[in-house]
Amino acid sequence: MRFDIITIFPEIFREVFDFGIVRRAAESGLIDVRIHDLRDYTYDRHHQVDDRPFGGGAGMVMKPEPLFRAIEAITHGAGAVSRILLSPQGRLFDQQVAEELSRETQVVLICGRYEGVDERVVQHVVDSEISIGDYVLSGGEIPAMVVVDAVTRLIPGALGCDQSAERESFIGGLLDHPHYTRPAEYRGLRTPDVLLGGNHAEIERWRRRKAIEKTVQRRPDLIEGRLLSDFEREVVEDATREAGGERD
Repeated sequence: MRFDIITIFPEIFREVFDFGIVRRAAESGLIDVRIHDLRDYTYDRHHQVDDRPFGGGAGMVMKPEPLFRAIEAITHGAGAVSRILLSPQGRLFDQQVAEELSRETQVVLICGRYEGVDERVVQHVVDSEISIGDYVLSGGEIPAMVVVDAVTRLIPGALGCDQSAERESFIGGLLDHPHYTRPAEYRGLRTPDVLLGGNHAEIERWRRRKAIEKTVQRRPDLIEGRLLSDFEREVVEDATREAGGERD
């Protein structure tokens, strides 16, 4: 899978992808991350990428010409490409969006800056807009890093063990279950006995219960509208009752 990131600050990405899972995925040939300096697609001697907004107002707006040229040059001759503008006005980035993008072969991430980009870019050379949250950042560079990291984790082979991705939070619509490791007891705090007993069926049942309980406690919105099995419904009812009792 190929990621192309268009930015006016390419140096921000110089080392951020040189660690952990993203680096290993790149070294294994699973992903190809390319950083493009938007100023390379300007023709004036000042390499201007922004200008004053028509109609007046504060701030600057990213010019259409460099963005059109950059996006067209990067995607020329390519097959299926998803061209995404990182913007606070976009679709909220979540696990479902990450899963959708993980099935693409090439994703172009356009890092907005200033007050935004010329609307002609949005209408004619962008396929969608993505936001990582309901707040405003200085630019799209950090959201681009988030997208690359989250999507890379879902590419088969990137984690080394595909079961790791299957068990993470939000996979299957639930938060992750609690995790424990050695020592089995620390400062009087014990690991649950079920995890030490070796009964894998019981362990899976415990993990499922704890994942549902955590979701009810922290993100009940993820449960709403979900089709529940009899076991899940029982856990939800118990967890909801316990949460109500704690509040009382």
